[in-house]
Amino acid sequence: MKKQLLVIDDDPDILHVLKANLELYGYETSLAGDWAAAKRALDLRLPDLIILDLTLPDGSGIDICREFKQNCPKIPVIMLTAKDRVWDKVMGLESGADDYIVKPFETIELMARIKACLRRCQPDMETVTIGDLAVDIKKRSVRVGGKTTDLTRKEFELLHLFIANRGEPLTREFIRKTIWMGSNIYSWSRVIDAHIHHLRQKIEKNPLEPEYIITVPGVGYKFRE
Repeated sequence: MKKQLLVIDDDPDILHVLKANLELYGYETSLAGDWAAAKRALDLRLPDLIILDLTLPDGSGIDICREFKQNCPKIPVIMLTAKDRVWDKVMGLESGADDYIVKPFETIELMARIKACLRRCQPDMETVTIGDLAVDIKKRSVRVGGKTTDLTRKEFELLHLFIANRGEPLTREFIRKTIWMGSNIYSWSRVIDAHIHHLRQKIEKNPLEPEYIITVPGVGYKFRE
């Protein structure tokens, strides 16, 4: 069954583009230009995920997200914002948003974030087994070939991110924004590559010919389907 998404934004052009791209990726999409129209759509059917603009003509996205999450805490909300200030991001997340993305954004990044949010909200995604790799998301434990392997916090976050988006190419910029959000780490591309190198050393049979974390030339990395 297709996932149902509700997009709330007062810009008709953004709504048109998002609808076309979301449906291209296989999502059913409803649109609303303000909170009043969104409420009417929600009365008809609750979506699997909401994409919400930070600024609407009849209310703040912060207040709207907070109100919606009080009634539907398990439905993920991705906040759209033209503001890249850390404070705006923090306010959005504290209002209950599950993720945020700054305009303008690449379609591939939005799709990866949607997929990650939907998978995180699936109650049965506690243990994932792929080949001889077994990952217990809840307990944050990893076993390779039946043997436990110890990962650092960042290594586990990277692995979780890859699993949540398996099959999707992830750019280094997307990885940085997700794992090192708000951090101005020096030469972050090398930091990411170094962490992935160490992660491969721990989960791959042959790190030089990885089975799980595949390099996508000119893009970044992806996890096998």
